[in-house]
Amino acid sequence: MSMRTKLLVGLAVSVGILGLCAACLSASWGQWIHFACHFCVAVLAFVYAIRLYYRHSMEQLEVRCEQAEQMSCLHLRTIKALALAIEAKEQSTQGHLERLWAYSMEIGKALSLNDEEMEALGAAALLHDIGKLAIPEQIINKPGRLTPEEFEKMKIHPLIGAEILSHVNFPYPVVPIVEAHHERWDGAGYPFGKKGTEIPLGARVLAVLDCLDALCSERQYRRALPISEAMLQVTSLAGSQFDPDVVAVLEQNWQRLRELGPPNRDRQDVSAADDNYEGAMLGDGGFLTSIAAARQEAQMLYEISHDLGNSLSLDETLSLLSTRLRRLVPCDSFVVYVKSDEGQLRPQHIAGDHFRVFSSLLLNIGQGLSGRVAEKRTPVLNGNPAIEFGSLTDRSRVPELTTAISVPLNSPNTTVGVLTLYRAGREAFKRDDLRILLAISSKLALTVENALRFQQAENSATTDYLTGLPNARSLFVHLDEEISRCKREGGSLAITVCDLDGFKLINDQFGHLEGNKVLQLFAQLLRSASRNYDYVGRMGGDEFVIIAPGLKPDAAMARAERMNESAVEAGMRVCGEQMLSVSVGSAFLPEDGNDAEQLLAVADQRMYAQKQQHYQSDKKLLAFPALASS
Repeated sequence: MSMRTKLLVGLAVSVGILGLCAACLSASWGQWIHFACHFCVAVLAFVYAIRLYYRHSMEQLEVRCEQAEQMSCLHLRTIKALALAIEAKEQSTQGHLERLWAYSMEIGKALSLNDEEMEALGAAALLHDIGKLAIPEQIINKPGRLTPEEFEKMKIHPLIGAEILSHVNFPYPVVPIVEAHHERWDGAGYPFGKKGTEIPLGARVLAVLDCLDALCSERQYRRALPISEAMLQVTSLAGSQFDPDVVAVLEQNWQRLRELGPPNRDRQDVSAADDNYEGAMLGDGGFLTSIAAARQEAQMLYEISHDLGNSLSLDETLSLLSTRLRRLVPCDSFVVYVKSDEGQLRPQHIAGDHFRVFSSLLLNIGQGLSGRVAEKRTPVLNGNPAIEFGSLTDRSRVPELTTAISVPLNSPNTTVGVLTLYRAGREAFKRDDLRILLAISSKLALTVENALRFQQAENSATTDYLTGLPNARSLFVHLDEEISRCKREGGSLAITVCDLDGFKLINDQFGHLEGNKVLQLFAQLLRSASRNYDYVGRMGGDEFVIIAPGLKPDAAMARAERMNESAVEAGMRVCGEQMLSVSVGSAFLPEDGNDAEQLLAVADQRMYAQKQQHYQSDKKLLAFPALASS
């Protein structure tokens, strides 16, 4: 009923009563009785009307109270949903807000807070970390100690939270609690350095309970403490970090807090529909699960991108990649194929099952699932991996993998490789898995390409381009390392230097290309004639060096004869006639010297002495041809 209607009804009743009174005064006794009867009827009608109006008003009031209660429940549930959505972005604080809400309500009652203070404390317990929306996730989820710069960034979250909440018209003081929940009793807190009772009581309560729950929770950098040990730490900070009165109340009630689990209801009178609401948030496929999954994916992709750009070691990078990526895209086998100079795909990194099978694969471009992906430069989702193993002759070794997802590693100019994941089970991969792999494929392609270039440059710096043997630079580094090892362990070392005799004549008669073939073939023969742990290198030109740990002088002489045979064989195979021989000189540690320069100098002297003997022999043969026939 509107206010105008109420005024009109009141005015009509008043005029009726006044008219009735006037009529009664002017009427006779009989008339008085007659009018009295009418008056009683009018009064009864009036009272009945008032009763109806009162009942209607009470019904309206009950409806409004019920609506207010529902709005209050909706308000708190909205706050809770927002808080849980924020919490879902953090790895190590699941359930923290609900526990803090329950603890706050318990301690608030023990402190005899009024209804408004309780409402403010409960809302602040749920929303105190809303300002972390402005903090990068790599800082929030950092497993170790924050740097001073990172901590300065973290310190802005109470101010940001207060600013966000200031736009919400709370009927109770939430903003001051959120703003001050990191202040300390001694004034050493942030953001304003308030101390003592300058800090709102709700913020003092929240600071103590926040610390207690953090100590009792698992963190990436430490184990959770039992609540009794956590209470000892909190008590030790009373009067410095925390309000001693609040800590005293907590000491009286902490046993009760241990019995409290995360609240399942916002209020006691919320219906069963609220349970469905909680289930929608926390159950499989709920929005909190989706938020947490999105956060985990973003964090993992950030870490993968960081790893991919942080190392030029291909094996190390791919090992880290497989470890992290398999958390996002589960698989049985993880293989990164790299395209070789011959245009084939060879497995560069293998993780998971069936290592031996995959390590033996060598796919041509266009062959198998991965080869086709490399050829067409397009991904495949839930392809058949059976065609991958067509080249295996032993069919019993074919792994029971029925599904594969494969993406090309495309650089701007070419395809440098293929990333393929294998699983047992049909249609085991989802489009989301493909999206994740495509998100990192270009970055991975660039990393692989850069690592291969670095490896090639590194090899060029330490490897002789013609023979594939270590060059002089690499040889000197290895020689110093071997000498240091022998001195530590008291071992011996032989250094053999050899030079091809007659090599200049081959270059003059057959050309440098044939001369290069001679050097390549002699290097192969020299390597095959040495022990596996001997170090064979090319010093330059037609001079080679062998570093042989533990080789004795008599064994060195026998090796010199084999080296000469290798030189003769190389000349015969390339030039068709015997034109080569070899001059050899050896030096021994410690008899001939204690460092690389001394040993190489002695070996060179002995090698050139032998070369001089060969030269004198050749002169005799030229002067007296009959000696050659004899």
